[in-house]
Amino acid sequence: MNSTSLKEEPKNKLSTTVNSKTLEVTARVVAASVIFLTACFLLNNYLNFWHAWPGMLIFLNSGLNLPDSNSLGWLQVISYLLVIPAAVLYVYRNATDTLIENAHKWDSLVRFIIRAAFWAVFLIGLFDSLISFLRIEGFLPYVVGDNLSTQLGRSNFRGLYLHFPLIGLSVLIAAMVKKIDFFWLALMVVLTEFGIVISRFVFSYEQAFMGDLVRFWYAALFLFASAYTFFHDGHVRVDVLYGRFSKHTKAWTNILGILFLGLPLCWIILSTGMWEKTSSIISPLVNYEITQSNYGLYVKYLMVFYLIIFAVTMIIQFCSYFLTNIADLLGQSDEDPSVAFLQDH
Repeated sequence: MNSTSLKEEPKNKLSTTVNSKTLEVTARVVAASVIFLTACFLLNNYLNFWHAWPGMLIFLNSGLNLPDSNSLGWLQVISYLLVIPAAVLYVYRNATDTLIENAHKWDSLVRFIIRAAFWAVFLIGLFDSLISFLRIEGFLPYVVGDNLSTQLGRSNFRGLYLHFPLIGLSVLIAAMVKKIDFFWLALMVVLTEFGIVISRFVFSYEQAFMGDLVRFWYAALFLFASAYTFFHDGHVRVDVLYGRFSKHTKAWTNILGILFLGLPLCWIILSTGMWEKTSSIISPLVNYEITQSNYGLYVKYLMVFYLIIFAVTMIIQFCSYFLTNIADLLGQSDEDPSVAFLQDH
């Protein structure tokens, strides 16, 4: 071997290492940017429709001159401009993580959101059913008084002073209790249906809130389960071609599918449902929409919120899967002991 080839080999290895590092950092920044952009979009929607902030697009279209809202509009513009710098800072602060470790951190965030959502629908379903039962049987005034009984018959009051505090409590429980997850909803749905059958055919008793409770939990089970199933690769996949691909080709197929199919679908759900106050997601939430039955559960507006949970958890899970497939392209192993620890916890 001559001296020229000896000089070129280290140079080629160095070039490959630099390119791999660039791809890794770029992938991390892209994943973090998408997730931070999603969080920024949700926060600004909350400020727009619940606190009458102008919104970035309205503010910009007005020539940056909306009366009494310049500072609020500028804050919203700046929040979007900070998405990429925040993503770069996140990647810099977690520079020692491998791609797989970084992906599992996003997995942990998804599991936390789903746990919090599980406890929320569990507690809200129980308390709302109890209130509806007491109202139907005429016991509620004796328990909470006439004034509070009347107020609990208003959806906005029940949402503000019962549902939202329970959601906050659910977040705290999810942070402390990590062993109970949404799949318990399957058992609760079965038990509730069994209770309805016994109540209907044995005691000839059935009320609207009983069927509402089953639908409330059943819808949560399937929409919350989507990201969990994706994490465990449990979705139905058409493997006519994919199963024959090499690991490298599978990684590219998954990356392109995430970028051009998965993430755009989730963003279509969020953007079309939350673009205006009359949009399909925002309108029921703002108006605390309930079913036509006055004595059913007051949770229809929360069931619309399931679509947000679905889209957000899938976006984060897609970003995690994106990083995992980039790791496959770079030949990074997922057998590291620290990764196994993250998976187990």
